[in-house]
Amino acid sequence: MQTAVKKVKHPYIMVNKKIRGGEPVIAGTGIRVLDIAIRYEIMGMSPEDIIVTLPHLNLSQVHDALSYYYEHKNEIDTKWKETIKDIKTLKKAHPSLLEKKIGRIKDIH
Repeated sequence: MQTAVKKVKHPYIMVNKKIRGGEPVIAGTGIRVLDIAIRYEIMGMSPEDIIVTLPHLNLSQVHDALSYYYEHKNEIDTKWKETIKDIKTLKKAHPSLLEKKIGRIKDIH
């Protein structure tokens, strides 16, 4: 038995090449879907906690961002991992001036 997959519309999410390089954001804000997903998945924040830290958002926007994230999880995670690799490469090529003066800063991650 085959199940039909219904494409969900995301009224609070927009993608525009001129905004955040085409990353999906909450419409009318600069908040990326990834910013919400990181707070939820990695930092362990609830949707209610997220709207406390980002008071210009409402609960519907946060839930829509999470829904969009899970619908596009593989592509968003892949892009995020590529960005982290790029940042590490840039850090090696251009070390911090502060670290040059005081030495290596302990990585807190």
